[in-house]
Amino acid sequence: MSARDDVLARIRSANVSGAAPLAEVARDYAVAGDLAPGSTEAVDLLVDRLVDYKATVTRTGPDDIRTAVDAALGDAARVVVPSGLDPQWVGSAERVLDDGSLTALDLDQLDGVVTAATVACAVTGTIVLDGSADQGRRAISLVPDLHVCVVRADQVVQTVPEMLARVEPTRPLTLISGPSATSDIELERVEGVHGPRTLHVVIVAAD
Repeated sequence: MSARDDVLARIRSANVSGAAPLAEVARDYAVAGDLAPGSTEAVDLLVDRLVDYKATVTRTGPDDIRTAVDAALGDAARVVVPSGLDPQWVGSAERVLDDGSLTALDLDQLDGVVTAATVACAVTGTIVLDGSADQGRRAISLVPDLHVCVVRADQVVQTVPEMLARVEPTRPLTLISGPSATSDIELERVEGVHGPRTLHVVIVAAD
């Protein structure tokens, strides 16, 4: 027996003989908040958190998504969009459809990205993308400097447990809480290090 095999055998033996029974996990935490999903109060709370995180928020109706997205894109001339995004959402900018072949360098040369969302948690100001066809792969929402994210009001829940109940944990989840930002040891805030420097959220009211 090699030294490696001997060490691994001892670890296996220790794990079997010394394994403690799994402790019961308390599940008495609140699984839902007082605010109904999609309610005006829940959306107001989400907006408050997003603005505090230095995101820009636009509220619009279902018939004016294109106008709101175009305004959010501003001077962005070429934007990447996931394959399942509603083509009517982007009007003036050139849409570059992501087919999975765009490299990080390709994405970095584009002006922005437009995606939908899966769910948003109001109390933490967090938006979740899960890689669905209207949200795309993670890279397209992390590399471009501007992210315009369209969130329906009925996707807004109050608490983290409510948010997690709406996602499939095996999917590639991306959690977004404001624009990307970090601070060095002297607490100098730097934006755009790990993701988009600018986050613009378009919240679409119910019909």
